[in-house]
Amino acid sequence: MTIEKHSVVTIHYELKDGDGTTLDSSEGTDPLVYLHGTGSLIPGLENELEGRDTGESFSVSISPADGYGEFIEDLIEQVPLEVFGEVEKLEPGMQFKTSDPEGSRVITVKEVGEEIVTIDANHPLAGVTLNFSVTIETVRPATDEEIEHGHVH
Repeated sequence: MTIEKHSVVTIHYELKDGDGTTLDSSEGTDPLVYLHGTGSLIPGLENELEGRDTGESFSVSISPADGYGEFIEDLIEQVPLEVFGEVEKLEPGMQFKTSDPEGSRVITVKEVGEEIVTIDANHPLAGVTLNFSVTIETVRPATDEEIEHGHVH
């Protein structure tokens, strides 16, 4: 079966950055199962899967614009330490979920000073070219309930 909107797709994948460092992989775990055409994957990978068939394997590079976006310097901010109120030990690398008028996002603590904390609201993979190796395991039509709910059951 060919992958099209509202197909339930099962894939195995490996994701590497431009240096060849593995960032994520389904090797040794369950494959990824998703509902195609609902924004469950980054746009570039979903576009590359469109029209492909069960059993196909391919490799593709996804630009930042079609992945997690370009790195935006303005999303790095300095905020008062007191913003983190009840956090006992704030350290670089810690992540927090926040909400703003554009929705929710994850911020990453970059630097902790005595009174100021530098945070980054870019996705950790913003600005990174993503290199995927993908094998399509199965493709099937979604049920009416899966389409209605927007995810695989």
